[in-house]
Amino acid sequence: MKLHELHPAEGSTSAQKRLGRGSGSGLGKTSGKGHKGAKARSGGGKRPGFEGGQMPLYRRVPKRGFNNVFRTEYAEVNLERLEAFEDGAIVDAAALLEKRIIRKELDGVKILGGGELTKKLTVKAAKFTASAKEKIEAVGGKAEVI
Repeated sequence: MKLHELHPAEGSTSAQKRLGRGSGSGLGKTSGKGHKGAKARSGGGKRPGFEGGQMPLYRRVPKRGFNNVFRTEYAEVNLERLEAFEDGAIVDAAALLEKRIIRKELDGVKILGGGELTKKLTVKAAKFTASAKEKIEAVGGKAEVI
């Protein structure tokens, strides 16, 4: 099979509606929009969530919770992910970004104690859980808080 031989399956596609192409087409004059009214106008129709003037659901439901805009969010990494580094390596936010273990640094990196670590690493992060620090030091590595 060649690229020029590719085509969609029979019946899976249909021709585009050609509006306003004469009365014989069945979609001329008002182009399928009927006569007058909001839906016939340009930009017409009701916005999503409009309930005909009744108080809409998103305003009837009480507000809940609180989002603290000043919160600190950490990029969390489990210990088992640090196995990707070679023995004796220095692991910091830049190294984690380079290996694509984290996507963004956010407000710092937090190392969690999930999984096992077999390599002696120097890990530099903003925070460590107690179990993570314990496991890093157990294999002879260093856990440095930045």
